[in-house]
Amino acid sequence: MPLLSAHPPHPPHHPSRQGSRHPSRPSRLTVATLAGALVAALLVLLPSTAATAAPTPLSQGKAVTASSIEGAGTPASAAVDGNNGTRWSSQFSDPQWIQVDLGASAQLSQVVLRWETAAAKAYRVELSTDGTNWSTAYSAANATGGVQTHDITGTARYVRVYGTQRTTGYGYSLWEFQVYGTAGGGPTLPGGGDLGPNVIVFDPSTPNIQAKLDEVFTQQESAQFGSGRYQFLFKPGTYNGLNAQIGFYTSISGLGLNPDDTTINGDVTVDAGWFGGNATQNFWRSAENLALNPVSGTNRWAVSQAAPFRRMHIKGGLNLAPNGYGWASGGYIADSKIDGQVGNYSQQQWYTRDSSIGGWSNSVWNQVFSGTQGAPAQSFPEPRYTTLDTTPVSREKPFLYLDGSEYKVFVPAKRTNARGTSWGNGAPQGSSIPLSQFYVVKPGTSAATMNQALAQGLHLLFTPGVYHVDQTIQVNRPDTVVLGLGLATVIPDNGVTAMKVADVDGVKLAGFLIDAGQVNSPTLLEVGPAGTTTDHAANPTTVQDVFIRVGGAGAGKATVGMVVNNHDTIVDHTWIWRADHGDGVGWETNRSDYGFRVNGDDVLATGLFVEHFNKYDVEWNGERGRTIFFQNEKAYDAPNQAAIQNGSIKGYAAYKVADSVNTHEGWGLGSYCYYNVDPTIRQDHGFQVPVKPGVKFHDLLVVSLGGNGQYEHVINNTGSPTSGTSTVPSTVVSFP
Repeated sequence: MPLLSAHPPHPPHHPSRQGSRHPSRPSRLTVATLAGALVAALLVLLPSTAATAAPTPLSQGKAVTASSIEGAGTPASAAVDGNNGTRWSSQFSDPQWIQVDLGASAQLSQVVLRWETAAAKAYRVELSTDGTNWSTAYSAANATGGVQTHDITGTARYVRVYGTQRTTGYGYSLWEFQVYGTAGGGPTLPGGGDLGPNVIVFDPSTPNIQAKLDEVFTQQESAQFGSGRYQFLFKPGTYNGLNAQIGFYTSISGLGLNPDDTTINGDVTVDAGWFGGNATQNFWRSAENLALNPVSGTNRWAVSQAAPFRRMHIKGGLNLAPNGYGWASGGYIADSKIDGQVGNYSQQQWYTRDSSIGGWSNSVWNQVFSGTQGAPAQSFPEPRYTTLDTTPVSREKPFLYLDGSEYKVFVPAKRTNARGTSWGNGAPQGSSIPLSQFYVVKPGTSAATMNQALAQGLHLLFTPGVYHVDQTIQVNRPDTVVLGLGLATVIPDNGVTAMKVADVDGVKLAGFLIDAGQVNSPTLLEVGPAGTTTDHAANPTTVQDVFIRVGGAGAGKATVGMVVNNHDTIVDHTWIWRADHGDGVGWETNRSDYGFRVNGDDVLATGLFVEHFNKYDVEWNGERGRTIFFQNEKAYDAPNQAAIQNGSIKGYAAYKVADSVNTHEGWGLGSYCYYNVDPTIRQDHGFQVPVKPGVKFHDLLVVSLGGNGQYEHVINNTGSPTSGTSTVPSTVVSFP
């Protein structure tokens, strides 16, 4: 069949947003203020008559957050950096606050506030042991700014200044926020150490490698909701005659800096014998950073969601279908080179990013490529290929490797308009972090210990296991890496949010699963605080292979799965899933109304899988959002039409862009319905968006699976209805 030559428009670079996010203000330093600052600076330089150095504040260099910042030049961290020439300043409104996490509880004695001209007239100094419940240690109703020193008593980990009235029309501005006292957090936590019993490391001389691979596979092949978690690590070298069959919650990775450093003359296989040749439940596993010479010339990787294939070099072909060509519902490839052809066969949909392939066969419903050399030409709707020449912004996932005998984590650099792999032209660009700078988290570690490690400045490396947390894991430091091995799983207890990221640059979250607990959590993962205005374009946060699950392994509840507030965040491959099978499944039993909510601006999602939520699967409220590839199924278990009625609209859209949004773009998006409890349910559309010149969608489809429910339209009131039981997509090539 002839291929169309036209390509959808390339995702544009966003213009500078400094003006829109960071309104400038006139200088407020008068001559008198400058003179006073100069005198103070000179006094600091005079020799002290005392021989004893001043104590270092407990707050200095610690994790700090604030209700807002005025602009990128006045971050919250400037108030605890020990530098009287840098400052935090807030937006121009009341109330505002700044909060420091001391890392552990301490006996407090004094708080010193060094105000800039824009000071607080009325404020409170508040203490907390958990960051949620606060007590007042000091309050002022008519303060005049300057340097305010308050003697306080109490034991706390968190200290907050809460301003309710300003002295000027500007915001609140502190040169320094200093907390003094006696640390009582116990000994410093060590970095590094062994990787625990469920990380299995091989070198070419290791005996009985195949037997160990088979032992784990026998345990994990059908353990879809089991507690076993495993990571195989292969040291650089050549391995012969292996077939690593990869089951649930099993990851296999090479330990070289490049995939070709570790070669297996054999296969890394996923098939579907355990499920009668149907691969649509081959979830939660991964392969990374290996070169393969497949025995037959073609490697089989027949997976569905949450099964990434990263940094792989296949010296042959790749078959994405199970033996017998049963159904499969994948999938994701990134930063990989497949010398031969990729056989898509029965894969309903697939996304391939920043890779090189020798060819591709078959399209089924929705195959999407960005930055992929050798990808088929743009031809949607038949064949159903969506092809972008490059990926607008990407950063590959961090990974563990060996530098000689030392474990390190490599953090790849951000790329713009990437095409092809990051490693194909020599050493990849990026930086290395020694394992000694990571706290190695092992089963049984408490959330308090994780937070202590983070507050010390350590990164987190989760070894394979299941972790219950009774408080939120707080990632407050810029450039922190939180990396999971073997699909490490975090379960929040008592309704807490499992993890929150502060309004900071460059956090990397990768390689773990968050599983909702029995008590409803308001959110499971929050990237950034609500209302942030900070520009992170130069060093965005990345969320990669971080999966969200509500139900399936047991009754779980969460109002929202993942919330992205920080601007410029890159979400690169996620599956956010409200379970349709397993334990603890029912319309109200594993209630979760919203899957993925974006409030930040300039957020990019590459490889977005979101399924089965009670209301909107995706809600996008931020400006200039972009999505390259989206896969969705609406909730199977809606009891009747009334249960999903959205005012006058029949059904909640799978992907909803807020009416206030002026600019948004998406490529290669599909929504499917399978209302098997009430097959008469009608869904008005899969996609609901404002009709504005800046809101553009390319290559959309909706599918009724076997006639269990039907769509009236594809997007808004555009697109033909689905009908019958033939499972034929209704498509829209371009909207509006």
